[in-house]
Amino acid sequence: MIQRIQTLYLIVVILLGAVVPFFVNLWSDAAGNEIFAENEVFLSVAFYVVAVLGLLAIVLYKNRQNQFVVNRLNMILNLFLLGFFVYRSLNLSGETIVSEKGIGMLIPVFSIVFLVLANRAIKKDEDLVKSVDRLR
Repeated sequence: MIQRIQTLYLIVVILLGAVVPFFVNLWSDAAGNEIFAENEVFLSVAFYVVAVLGLLAIVLYKNRQNQFVVNRLNMILNLFLLGFFVYRSLNLSGETIVSEKGIGMLIPVFSIVFLVLANRAIKKDEDLVKSVDRLR
């Protein structure tokens, strides 16, 4: 389980979902207050769901097809998070609510990249198993 590269990719996704958003600011408001994921209930729940889906994908290491599907669901959730951040940063103009964008808005992008890498490694494992089954 741990020796597979997709497990390492999924551990990075878990860290990006459960740890990083609570230490890196997502944006700053007009008053200069930094907004973290813990300040927004929806965002903290969404980031925790991303981490739980990553952990679920690691636990499903024996069933690669289910692992692949869980990673796809995780990518869709990250796309919704990314869409929310884009909406929040572009729709609210000027100094009304969002004054400065933080590096935390890129967390879903990094998560999607690592999920794609994990799915690619899972597909490679599945192809290897299928090729060995053909030889038997």
